Amino acid sequence: MSGHDHHHGSDLGTRRLAWAVAINLLLTAAQVIGGVLSGSLSLVADALHNFSDAAGLLLALVARRISKRPADEQRTFGYGRAEVVGGLINLTSIMVIAGYLLIEAVTRTFDRPEVDGWMVVIVAGFALVVDAATALLTYSMSKGSVNIKAAFLHNIADALASVAVIITGTLIILFDWYWTDIVATMGISVYIVWVSWSPMKRCIRILMQSTPEHLSIDSIAESLSLIDGVDAVAHLHVWPIDERTTSLEVSVGVAENATIQDTERIRRDAIDLLTKRYGIHHVTFE
Repeated sequence: MSGHDHHHGSDLGTRRLAWAVAINLLLTAAQVIGGVLSGSLSLVADALHNFSDAAGLLLALVARRISKRPADEQRTFGYGRAEVVGGLINLTSIMVIAGYLLIEAVTRTFDRPEVDGWMVVIVAGFALVVDAATALLTYSMSKGSVNIKAAFLHNIADALASVAVIITGTLIILFDWYWTDIVATMGISVYIVWVSWSPMKRCIRILMQSTPEHLSIDSIAESLSLIDGVDAVAHLHVWPIDERTTSLEVSVGVAENATIQDTERIRRDAIDLLTKRYGIHHVTFE
């Protein structure tokens, strides 16, 4: 009975993600069209931000499917890194476009284009509603997934960006302050780079097989050396397989007169230590 409930919950989560992707893509198209027709670069910048959300949610949806695949002869560690590679590609493209928008905003300071404030307010208001709806769709799922929680927080931030664009459009309507559109564009572009930088570093660290930031090689080596019967610890390597799995490889020296039982006891103690204290479940001893 519980297995059926789990499967039903998984299908519900997949449908929610699919709906979230669809409405964010619809919003992106509406914002791009509205930005072009109104002449508002800040609206186009906010569209970019919402597109990044749609792409991130789509990656989460694809990863949800791929993660069900078992390891095979070609992918002996499984398919977890597909999400990391896709995330890095997505983040890189978003940062490049954000840089282009920033340059365009600086160039526009000399052109002083006309902006339709009413269209900016209407489209940004629609964006605010969609961001809130997406956040509601992903809120319950975010409690059990770091990846989806990041998407949920991103949507909350998008809602705040939409509020900024609404304020910009209102200032244009009331005071003809067209320069606020350029300022908002710069702010949104810088914000996109800022929120993208941390997950990009995380992707790079995983793909470069860097030691996870929350773990210390020296601390692990010292803990292993304190196990009764361990004489030496060498060739210690710790690296992430994907976002959730960490692997460890180590050469452990034992006394020459150690029995097979002693060696097995040391192995069990080491695995118990690494699992409970450091959260490492994929271990190879030599």
